[in-house]
Amino acid sequence: MSNKAKNVTTKKAENELESNVGEIFSKSEQFIEKNKKGIITGLVVVVLIVVAVLGVRHGYLIPKEREAEKAIFRGEFYLQNNEWDKALYGDSAQFIGFDAIIDQYGLTKTGNLAKGYAGICLYHKGEYDKAISYLKKFDASDKTVSPVLIGLIGDCYVSMDKASEAVDYFMKAANKASDDMISPLYLKKAGRVYESLGNYKKAAEAYTMIKDYPNSMEAQDIDKYIDRANSK
Repeated sequence: MSNKAKNVTTKKAENELESNVGEIFSKSEQFIEKNKKGIITGLVVVVLIVVAVLGVRHGYLIPKEREAEKAIFRGEFYLQNNEWDKALYGDSAQFIGFDAIIDQYGLTKTGNLAKGYAGICLYHKGEYDKAISYLKKFDASDKTVSPVLIGLIGDCYVSMDKASEAVDYFMKAANKASDDMISPLYLKKAGRVYESLGNYKKAAEAYTMIKDYPNSMEAQDIDKYIDRANSK
């Protein structure tokens, strides 16, 4: 092909591209013009949502969080000293109790923490149904706190003679933790509950999983548990 022919072809291609681009822009302008009202309304809604979220966060949640942090401090002292009633319901003087903190500051991180604390207190008081209710409301991604509270739900079910429900929570706790200290603890609990249910295959599987944590205390003598489950 001659240089002249190539130039003609290139020019033609450029003209077609410009034409296509121009058509696209033209259609876009037509669409915007036609839907201008809806687009503006949509943008206004988005802006209002963002403003509302920021307003709630800075005008409500952050001040509430600070209040909640101050309110919960003494309750943690009562919790550490096994004073379950004072921790839960307050001391009629300096502390309002985890129960009240949940009511007043439930949307805050501290309010969420109070749900976990309340569940612990209620478990120790033997009020297992109420404990489970609070523990299930607790929300955390932490790989230490969350598995322990999930495991505590399992302990509640064991105390209520609901072994099938208990073993599910022990396995959930072990899997969520994936930790040398916590996971073997709940795997061993799960194995024992499986044995109590007569499910020796599952028991052996749970015990065998403890071998994935060779440095744990539970791993030191786990072979005898595996052998016992397999023999049955």
